[in-house]
Amino acid sequence: SSAIKYLMGLQPKEVRAIRNGEEITIALGDILLGEMIVLKPGDKVPVDGKVKKGQSYIDESMITGEPIPVSKSKGDPVFSGTINQQGSLRIIAKKIGKQTVLSQIIQLVEQAQASKPNIQKLADKIASIFVPMVISLAIITFSVWMIFGPEPTFTFAILSLITVLIIACPCALGLATPTALMVGIGKGAAQGILIKDAQTLETAYKTTVLILDKTGTITEGRPSVTDAIWFDKSKEKYLAPVLLGLESQSEHPLANAMVSYLSAQGIAPESTDTFESITGMGAKASFGNTTYLVGNEKLMNSNSIAIPSAIATQATELKASGKTVIFFSSSDKIEAIFAITDSIKKNAKQAITDIQKLGIKVYMLTGDNEQTAKIIADQVGIKNIKANLMPSDKGYFVKDLQEQGQIVTMVGDGINDSHALAQADVGIAMGSGTDIAMESAGITLMSSDITQLSKAMKLSKETMKTIRQNLFWAFIYNLVAIPIAAGLLYPVNGFLLNPMIAGAAMSMSSISVLLNSLRLKNKQL
Repeated sequence: SSAIKYLMGLQPKEVRAIRNGEEITIALGDILLGEMIVLKPGDKVPVDGKVKKGQSYIDESMITGEPIPVSKSKGDPVFSGTINQQGSLRIIAKKIGKQTVLSQIIQLVEQAQASKPNIQKLADKIASIFVPMVISLAIITFSVWMIFGPEPTFTFAILSLITVLIIACPCALGLATPTALMVGIGKGAAQGILIKDAQTLETAYKTTVLILDKTGTITEGRPSVTDAIWFDKSKEKYLAPVLLGLESQSEHPLANAMVSYLSAQGIAPESTDTFESITGMGAKASFGNTTYLVGNEKLMNSNSIAIPSAIATQATELKASGKTVIFFSSSDKIEAIFAITDSIKKNAKQAITDIQKLGIKVYMLTGDNEQTAKIIADQVGIKNIKANLMPSDKGYFVKDLQEQGQIVTMVGDGINDSHALAQADVGIAMGSGTDIAMESAGITLMSSDITQLSKAMKLSKETMKTIRQNLFWAFIYNLVAIPIAAGLLYPVNGFLLNPMIAGAAMSMSSISVLLNSLRLKNKQL
């Protein structure tokens, strides 16, 4: 499938390895266990391994779902399919081939897709019984008229047989499901809910457990500045341009969030005289006769910048709410602190409340740490959380729930969610997510607005309700019409249904099913 091809595309075709003291280019399949691999900026990590030499940041979002690249230095683990952001690394291959994390994700997605049962449509089951029954009834009608009918016996018998076959034509039964699904899928598309697989529309309303990925589903999926505290407002006007000029030169993942925030304030960057990036701590630059520092608490301490207790308290409170704190200082004092986090979507809490009102149990799964997960869950009203999960853990958790008899809907946006999306009874992807997430899911929310989740559930319920109504009326029609077509009223009042009228009645039953399906367009979700 496209999902598998996309995952395989995360593996580089060629890698740089050290053999006999020389750097050579080899094919991915030629890597040996324990071999030293060279990673340059932008390279995809080909194997699971451990950093032997160098420092860099690696984008591990395909595993954890977290948008902030992770700092890597000697001794740290790296995983196949992740992307080296900056700096060069030399890594030792610890797992190769089918043993790597990426290969295991590919295998799990394949297994999940292959094991999904195809739901046989209710109308197909009915038709397989109904058609032989009608033919049998027509033959019985013919036989009864031939034995007990008045003269001309054969004419009455053949007329009744044809009338039964015409009036019982299962057009309405055949239209009951596809017309409702067509209207339901069209209505979903108009609401920004793209339904790729009709089977998911038939299953979604049965959901008993909804699983939400944290990053990109509940949160925005990108770090942004949420708090900016300047301790001397009069200095902000001329220090903010210096800070922007400093951060504009930094390659640190959080620097982009700072640049975006300051630029949005209409601030123009000031060119600094010098610039130095300090790995694992931040950066420093000089402007005029003053040295400026921006980074974490460790950077302040290493440069003997005192952090007053009042500022330390503010920083601690921000950290307690799951935010990363950035300090900005001049040569001798802290000038400002900034808090950066992956912000919760504005409507997330309301969306989750709407889902819970439908009687659905909500879980939040994340590759992030337990503390951050709990803070996010508390803010949006989720009581059930699972943190520190690998991609395979999410898929296995879905499978465990299914084995308990739960109907599981999984909502995610990343490569790390692909196994769980494929495993779940219903997979829903965010439109802003990765291609593989959308390929693995049956439904895509184009606006990435999770308030659409409850609408998708209601759409599924209304569509299935319409299908049942269609089948009911089609059955009632046949239940009443077939005996009349067979001549049941003839002994009572001499009435025998004309085949032309039977044809018109059959057409009207199909039209009634179509009109009932079209009513779905006007339903409020």
